Amino acid sequence: MKILFTLTLCVMYTLSFSQGREITGVVTDAESNDPLIGVTVLVEDTGTGTVTDFDGRFTVTAETGNTLLISYTGYSPERVVVGTEDNYNVQLSFGSVALEEVVVVGYGTQRTKDLTSSITTIKSEDITKTPSSQAMQALQGKVAGMQIVSSGTPGSGPTVRIRGIGSFPGSGDAAPLYVVDGMFFDNIDFLNNNDIASISVLKDASAAAIYGVRAANGVVLVETKSGSYNQPAEIVYDGYYGIQVAQNVLKLANAEQFTDMALESGSEADISFIQNAMQRYGRSRINPNVPDVNTDWYDQILREAPMQNHSLSISGGGSNATYSIGGSYFLQDGILDMKNEYERFNLRSKVDYKATDWLTIGGNMLLSNSTQYAPAQDAWFRAYFAVPIMPVYDDMNEDAFPVNLANAQDLGYRGGQNPLSSTLFNNNRLKRRNLVANFYLQVDLIPEKLTFKSSYNHNYLSYNARNIDLPYFIGNGYQNPNSSISRTYENRSNQIWDNLLTFTEDFNRHNLQVMAGTSYRDEAWDQLRATGLNFPVDQEEAWYIDQAETIPVDNVGDNGARQYGLSYFGRVAYNYDHKYLLYGTLRADGTSKYQEKWGYFPTVGIGWVASQEDFFNVTGIDYLKFRASWGELGNDNVPASDGARTTDIITTAIDDQLVTGTTSLSVFSYLSWEVVEELNFGLTSYLFDNRLSLDADYYIRDTKNAVIPVENPSIGGTVRKNVGVIRNSGFELALNWTDNFSQDFRYYIGGNISTLKNEVVDLFGQAYVDGGSAEFRQRSIVGQPLLAFFGREVVGVYQNQAQIDADPVAVANNLEPGDLIYRDQNGDGEINDDDRVILGSYLPNLMFGGNFGLGFKGFDLSVSVFGQSGNKILNRKRGEVIFTSDTNMDADLAINRWHGEGTSNSYPSSKGIRKGWNQRLSTYFIEDGSFFRIQNVQVGYNLKGADLGSGMPDIRVYFTAERPLTLFDYNGFNPEVATGIDRQTYPIPAIYTAGLNVRF
Repeated sequence: MKILFTLTLCVMYTLSFSQGREITGVVTDAESNDPLIGVTVLVEDTGTGTVTDFDGRFTVTAETGNTLLISYTGYSPERVVVGTEDNYNVQLSFGSVALEEVVVVGYGTQRTKDLTSSITTIKSEDITKTPSSQAMQALQGKVAGMQIVSSGTPGSGPTVRIRGIGSFPGSGDAAPLYVVDGMFFDNIDFLNNNDIASISVLKDASAAAIYGVRAANGVVLVETKSGSYNQPAEIVYDGYYGIQVAQNVLKLANAEQFTDMALESGSEADISFIQNAMQRYGRSRINPNVPDVNTDWYDQILREAPMQNHSLSISGGGSNATYSIGGSYFLQDGILDMKNEYERFNLRSKVDYKATDWLTIGGNMLLSNSTQYAPAQDAWFRAYFAVPIMPVYDDMNEDAFPVNLANAQDLGYRGGQNPLSSTLFNNNRLKRRNLVANFYLQVDLIPEKLTFKSSYNHNYLSYNARNIDLPYFIGNGYQNPNSSISRTYENRSNQIWDNLLTFTEDFNRHNLQVMAGTSYRDEAWDQLRATGLNFPVDQEEAWYIDQAETIPVDNVGDNGARQYGLSYFGRVAYNYDHKYLLYGTLRADGTSKYQEKWGYFPTVGIGWVASQEDFFNVTGIDYLKFRASWGELGNDNVPASDGARTTDIITTAIDDQLVTGTTSLSVFSYLSWEVVEELNFGLTSYLFDNRLSLDADYYIRDTKNAVIPVENPSIGGTVRKNVGVIRNSGFELALNWTDNFSQDFRYYIGGNISTLKNEVVDLFGQAYVDGGSAEFRQRSIVGQPLLAFFGREVVGVYQNQAQIDADPVAVANNLEPGDLIYRDQNGDGEINDDDRVILGSYLPNLMFGGNFGLGFKGFDLSVSVFGQSGNKILNRKRGEVIFTSDTNMDADLAINRWHGEGTSNSYPSSKGIRKGWNQRLSTYFIEDGSFFRIQNVQVGYNLKGADLGSGMPDIRVYFTAERPLTLFDYNGFNPEVATGIDRQTYPIPAIYTAGLNVRF
């Protein structure tokens, strides 16, 4: 921290030095004459620049003959040559400025108009609209082809998938690679949304292949905020406070519905449990046939929870240096009523210093300190099944401690069921410390032509996990007599040293950029864990293992690993007159992880800007580019090997004598990285005076040597090998329109849509590969989606005895009215496992997002929506009835159950629910996961400081509603389930916040 402080003082000292003279000006809209805020003003070929303030004014240092490049999103850029005047008024018109924008790509940048790849960039102002601990949550519905599955758990990041899944779950991770200012990460949960300048998603192989074996699942590039040259110090506070509210709370069967179903079931045991409850708690005065208890267990464990975020930053720069320093604090309580929260405190500093005309140095440091109290996830499962005829607390349960929780076993049930045993007696804490450092130097070997950059990145991460199980007694079969404490300490150190040499040359109409580089990686981790039993529980100060009476040796572990990597890579980007485009990269990755030490990952992209041709004259089309790319990517998230050598002792007869010996079998297999081959075709266009932008892509993405389980026919079992082929293909379309109604009234509207076809192409000759469990089977079959749900198809419910008597299948299986009817898929007159079929995939085949905004003078309104369809969800909560049949269920099932002829043709009867025939995995348990959501609504008002008086700050007040409305048919809290299997998914809340932004 002393080094960081010293660097900051040095940078601020250099701000007083400048060259040239001070140039001022005002940038306004050409149509409305309104000042434009945040316009970039760069002095070309000097690296200096600034941005306009709330009045559209700018101040920059330049010399006579310098050229000012003035650009702003949605407007055509302007260039102004500095003459003898010191003040310039510049007007910008709507246009294709997006084509001139610089986009971050792997190890460099490119202008949008020169891209041949599929890249989507989200700016800071769109990221900060979402109140969340995780920046990736803000991208939901904004990037075509990217699936983001939300998580309601405080501090837990969403599941992110780019263009489907190409690895067999359990063998490879489907998460993308995150690159933050050059450093590799598995996630970006340590970043505050306000610290991010932009997020760029590299979707196709042409864009991502430069990252080699880490890029198979796509790459997400994150740029943190920096200062600007010749910018006065700018101090910004941004903060919000809000409330999280559980929405779409699943209705459970109430006491009357539960009692009716128990009586209908014909189960003597279940009926006796109802009678026991009436004897213990009395009869309802409304309905004397129902116990006088009606507990809504979800209501008992849910709460409204606060969320807040505060950030403070100062940034600016002089002629030779820029700086950006900030701190942030985030706190989120969980909606599960227990010690369930996430707290994070961040400090950051970013410095760039132009030491000479040919040498620039800089550094970036971030310290993130977070504490997460994890929820007891099984509370959701317990609450679903807890019977409503039992209260939360029971004074008659006098032996219970430390509180008198009610026990369903006192009514005769097999389990205690009370979910508060999970929320009251668990305390699971995880502390994380992230220190991210980046230092670089850049040498201009030949000015404006040849540069060398060397950068060192280091991420040091420490985990301190403490899991506490407190003792309790609720009943003889429902207790935890021993307190236990488990601790895990883990340290991770990841280092990357990159060296890049970049050559740029423009001659006549030819534009060429060549880059060559090397990268060295050192990744290490170590872990120490232990468990203690029976420690003092009354004071948290004593919650340490050395206070425990017993430390089981089997629960003590010490582990670690270290891996190295060395890579060589290069890129060539060429265009002729920005009309004909050629792009290519090659990366050679070496690793100590696999037996195969080196992998090679090439890519090539081409583009043709048809609108630049002399013959092109199409009314309404201002710009049209066709592009295509091909490339190969690697995935090193798969393990290095699988299987083992087994030795068995056997006794057999040889020459009439018993002989004991050993047999040895090997099912060992070396593995290597998976290789993804992708072909992408796309077009980019601007239409109607550049008010409408269009991006469209079609891709085919094959994982050519996917790691899959392979049967061992001779000895049984499976071993994983690189022999599968998995394909993802789809179409992506993004449209955006920006315009003004009048001088004071502006608006925009946009949307994106994407399709996905996930398909197994090759299983190494196997008919199928199973996943899931025997009761809830998932199966991968060639020509079908990966790990699709596999079971029986329900075609109805038997309504009467005549229908039973007329069906040989029903007679043979002793079925009754209220039992499910399955389709005989093979027509053999029997219903068995041969009649199972694919019931759907947990991956959506259609996703869409939209955004709309209005601005009138100081007021603004933005609305975004998101949705998906085609995915299925296994409602395993209902399916758990196969393990226990005396628990509660959801109200939809209770209301719509079959309870007489004509009452239902989709749900079984109360008695049928308890029968094995109706408990086989079928379409009864598989539900539609489609939904539509109003993702975000924000209303704000901007007040200029100049209107308040001299020296006053610019102020913005805003109100945000995040996920205020979600429409779906699934019988659960929410239809966002990452694996498609809903057993105890944490609900995703709606969030309502009020915020304030102050800018000095």
